[in-house]
Amino acid sequence: MSNKLYIQELHHLHIQWNSALDFACVEISSFENQLQKIAKANTAKQILAQVEHFQNQFIRQKEVIDVLRHDIHEDAMRISDTVMKNNTALEHRMMKVNLELNYSMEKFQKIFNELRIEYMRFLGEKL
Repeated sequence: MSNKLYIQELHHLHIQWNSALDFACVEISSFENQLQKIAKANTAKQILAQVEHFQNQFIRQKEVIDVLRHDIHEDAMRISDTVMKNNTALEHRMMKVNLELNYSMEKFQKIFNELRIEYMRFLGEKL
């Protein structure tokens, strides 16, 4: 990713990130509902241990999502403050991309995708 983007591109990037986080939340909710059903239907310690593992992972991912949402909001405020100070030629102005936030989003998406694959493998083996 470029070190700088047009303000409108940064805004769209924030929208993309928030949409990805929204989708992850919906998926986690669905996964949690499935886990509840699995836990009720199975009393084997090995399965219950895996259920607990995934419950903990989903809790952690929701915490990460909350932090990322906050960081995206903070970055949006940084852009907004800059625009409020000087709103001339906005469509031609570029701003620095928050590379740390970009890295955090990429890292989240990678980890969440790996968790999704692990969870789907678990479902395939146990159901």
